[in-house]
Amino acid sequence: MSISTPQDNNQEKRANRALLATMAIVLAAVAVIAIIGFVFMNRPDSYIEGQVEGTTIRISGKLAGRVQEFYAHEGDTVHAGDTLVRIHSSVMEAQLGQAEAMREVAAAQNKKVDAGTRMQIVNAAADLLRQAEAALTITKKTYERMERLYAEGVIAEQKRDEAKAAYDAAMAARDAAASQLSLAKAGAQREDKESAAALVQAAGSGVQQVQAVLDDSFLTAPFDGTIDQVYPEVGELVALGAPIMSLLRSDDRWVTFNVREELLADLTMGKEIRVMVPALGKKEITVKIYYIRDMGSYATWRSTKSTGSYDSRTFQIKARPTEDVPGLRPGMTVVYSHPSDN
Repeated sequence: MSISTPQDNNQEKRANRALLATMAIVLAAVAVIAIIGFVFMNRPDSYIEGQVEGTTIRISGKLAGRVQEFYAHEGDTVHAGDTLVRIHSSVMEAQLGQAEAMREVAAAQNKKVDAGTRMQIVNAAADLLRQAEAALTITKKTYERMERLYAEGVIAEQKRDEAKAAYDAAMAARDAAASQLSLAKAGAQREDKESAAALVQAAGSGVQQVQAVLDDSFLTAPFDGTIDQVYPEVGELVALGAPIMSLLRSDDRWVTFNVREELLADLTMGKEIRVMVPALGKKEITVKIYYIRDMGSYATWRSTKSTGSYDSRTFQIKARPTEDVPGLRPGMTVVYSHPSDN
């Protein structure tokens, strides 16, 4: 059994005092560091995530048919006017053949009307006129002879009148034959010609209408871009106006953020901000805000304070890069570092 001495007790007390002093010094140092950090360190940033977006349109046409061939595929870069796909429609091609045949019939009919009466009919009318003129010459001479004889009292008045009637009939026949020849040479009436010309125009319009639909057999790119997605396969039937593929415009990019309304004070219309794109090696780019709109919904964030809490609405902000950024594609994440308000 060991017995502690006064000397041992003093050493133990000194050790305890040294331990307490060390702990006090450590606590004081921690407190000083915390105070310095709270006073002098910058407040942490609030990170807002958004994404890159771009204009995408769906390529479709007025022709219902079967996909015959693709000239561009997903991921291909195309230029305005490049042919993208061909759609075949046997029904429309048959309608085009029918419309062209109707146009040829109308054109032939119009040509016939414009050509006038056939030469055989004109010649026959001319022969009749010559016969009528010959008959008129004979009856005229006969009438003149009878007139002299009647004046001399050789023949009766009745004979003279019969000769006069024959002469008048021959003159009428000559006039009728001249009219027939004139009509034969003039051809169809003006109304007939106008009607034939209208039929030609109507038939031509029918061909143009079918051809306009068939022009959509080959769909082309309306602008430079990248084929984002192709929907049908070769050989599939597509309906009128059905989307064939989607085209992503290459020269139209913007970034979209959804932010709480209390952050709008630092995100004003026309302001340029710096954002980071992780997919491009954390590259920072400058974008300019051009669109701010209330989304009509409440943000998921709520105040943690027991007093003074309020609902915070969500606003959508769109900003466009101030310069071309190679490799920037829709769907990429962008990060904006906003000074914290906490």
